[in-house]
Amino acid sequence: MNKKILFFLLGTVLLGCQQRSPEQQLKYLTGYWEIDRVEVSKDSVINYKINAVVDYMEFDGNKGFRKKLKPQFDGSFKTSDNKEEIIAKIEDDSLRLYYKTPFDQWRETVISAEEEKFSVINQDGKIYYYTKFTSLLNE
Repeated sequence: MNKKILFFLLGTVLLGCQQRSPEQQLKYLTGYWEIDRVEVSKDSVINYKINAVVDYMEFDGNKGFRKKLKPQFDGSFKTSDNKEEIIAKIEDDSLRLYYKTPFDQWRETVISAEEEKFSVINQDGKIYYYTKFTSLLNE
């Protein structure tokens, strides 16, 4: 009897700890996102209670873009024509996002991605935690 319980608990833990595959992670990234917090180091976390800017990401296959949007009180957004091009690549069993603008280029690695949240780590070791944006009009 104890062995059955042990195997059940072990199976539950293993299933609960499984990461989504990089292919599955990519399908969740299209949408409106706001930064929840940034882990600058183990001892330093910046929490964002209010975001003046929302990130909109869109992918078609492995190519996409990210734009910065300013939510308006009527539910619309203000934006510029500026956007960051993104190429998604699966490397070393991880989803990596390669960003490019006319002024810079950088890489982030997706740690996890789900329907309502995702997190990435950048080349400086900072971890960004995002949550799905919800308009105040929807509450």
